[in-house]
This record gives sequence, C-alpha cells and structure tokens, in this order.
Amino acid sequence: MNLVKIAYKPFGIGLGMAAGAVSGAVFGQIWKRLGHDDDAPDATDEERQWREILLAAALQGAIFAVVRATVVRGGARTTKKLTGVWPD
Repeated sequence: MNLVKIAYKPFGIGLGMAAGAVSGAVFGQIWKRLGHDDDAPDATDEERQWREILLAAALQGAIFAVVRATVVRGGARTTKKLTGVWPD
C-alpha cells in the first residue's frame, strides 16, 4: 500500500467529521426556512407527527450524503493534485 494512501486515511476521517458538522448546520438552516420549529424532531418526540419526523430524517440524510460526498471528493482530488496519487 502506498504511503500517501495510508496517510490519507486519518485525513479522510477528519473530512468526514467536518462534513457531518457542516451538514448539521445546513440542515438546521433549511429546516428553519421551511417554516418548522428551530429544532428538528427526534424520532421519540411524542408531540410530533410521523410525517414531520420522517420528512426531517429524509431531508437530513440527503443533505448529509451530498455534503459528505462533496467534501470527501474534494479532499481526494486535492490529495491527487498535491501527491499525484489518488487515495483509495
């Protein structure tokens, strides 16, 4: 295994964690703009309806996936530009 690929692993994990934080903030802003409460519902929130809980979960998952893919792909492309090796 190439040294660059080994060194990229902790970097990739960090990128994934950063993506999680960014996607949480993005989701919170979108949820507010959709006219919902400041806080998205939890699955165990007794006061919320199924429809609102499932909508929040689907939206949050979609945002997380897009942000994570964007951040991780950007990190991989940057690694390739800097080292000439694509991290796997």
